[in-house]
Amino acid sequence: MGLRPNRQTWERLWLLKTLLQLQDLDLEIEAYRKRETEIPKQKTKLNIRRERLAAELAERQKACQDLKLEQRKNEGDIEEMQKQAGKYEQQLLLVKKNEEYQALLHEIDLLKKQVGLKEERIITIMMQLDQMIERLEEDRKRIEAEERALDEQCAAVDAELAEARAKRMDLEQRRAPARQAVDPGLLRLYDRVRRRRPTGRVVVPLNDEVCSGCNMTIPAQICNEVLAGERLHACVHCGRVLYSRGNVA
Repeated sequence: MGLRPNRQTWERLWLLKTLLQLQDLDLEIEAYRKRETEIPKQKTKLNIRRERLAAELAERQKACQDLKLEQRKNEGDIEEMQKQAGKYEQQLLLVKKNEEYQALLHEIDLLKKQVGLKEERIITIMMQLDQMIERLEEDRKRIEAEERALDEQCAAVDAELAEARAKRMDLEQRRAPARQAVDPGLLRLYDRVRRRRPTGRVVVPLNDEVCSGCNMTIPAQICNEVLAGERLHACVHCGRVLYSRGNVA
């Protein structure tokens, strides 16, 4: 039958448990802080998607606007050409030389051909506009639906962030009394190791004769003392505080 741990050993094991409880709190706080950093990245991605949708719609609208501007320009050009052709036709009544008459007829013919080309272009533009406006309306509805979905996702992200922040703040309020429960000497050791290793566990169990923090072999005497709960030791390789799972079960 094995020897029962003495009072000092029990006290050391109890102090170890308080230290592990503090570490659990710190690890939870660390996890929530990480979430508070990661969650906004989701919203950034959503906002990038929103900007792309807005740019896509603006591009469609600009294409329609450009065609409308081209149509108005062609209509203006036709009006100017028709005015010029009218002036040439008035001049036909005044010229007396055949060469001048033929030159005016040639200019009038050129203007009429240009008017015809621009009228054909206007017809093409109007057909394109009809198709583009129809597609634009479809795109607008699709994009508005996607934006509503993005709004919902952003709201969910905001809620998730608020929840993570609230839980982290609650844990931080519980942290102060948890620190007070730890032996001052142990707390100084814990804080010193945590400053060197601000993330992850700094109080780690022995796995056989191996530190589970750095996976390096620990000297046998240290292992025996840790297993017996006689002393707390820091890993000679990584500095983490070692304990035996069997002592805190």
